[in-house]
Amino acid sequence: MKLWLTLLVALGLGWWLHGGSERQHAPGELAPGEPVQSAPEDDSPRVFKGFTITPLADFAITARVLGRKDYGHDRESQLAPTDLALGWGAMSDTGVLQHLDIGQGGRWYRWSTHELPIPAREIATHSANMHLVPANEDIAEVIGNVRTGDVVTLRGQLIEAAAPDKWRWKSSLSRTDTGGGSCELVWVEEITLAPD
Repeated sequence: MKLWLTLLVALGLGWWLHGGSERQHAPGELAPGEPVQSAPEDDSPRVFKGFTITPLADFAITARVLGRKDYGHDRESQLAPTDLALGWGAMSDTGVLQHLDIGQGGRWYRWSTHELPIPAREIATHSANMHLVPANEDIAEVIGNVRTGDVVTLRGQLIEAAAPDKWRWKSSLSRTDTGGGSCELVWVEEITLAPD
């Protein structure tokens, strides 16, 4: 019985230290810059885990993590086991975010509020759900340590993934779209977390 209790306490502490707790910030924009997207320097397709990966654009973003959701039972999780809901500009400001309820599920990011702290269009154009495809195990390890409230910088490419059976998953190439197909599918070649 003592062993089980010790194990449960250890697991709970690990959860709290590695993603179960949200990093807190004072009001103010933490990531004021816009995402940067450009034509890919190299648009050559590559094979990764049995999928053909086609670069659509080079991409970089610094943003606040509004939420994370890990997946393991859908086909997409073979490529992107983690989604991060990211916010930049006003959507990286605690003064704005404290008025919003944010959730994730089913590969979607959602927000709701009783009173808009900024225009709804600004919320939509300064936040996004991003499906992260780690380019290697080191990147996957860093993504595994990201928690809500972190400020992250991602560099890589927006991609389309395809399987031999004609299955496809294509990134949005716009930060202003909403609804189906509006999420980014990001091949992550670099990721850094801002220091505390």
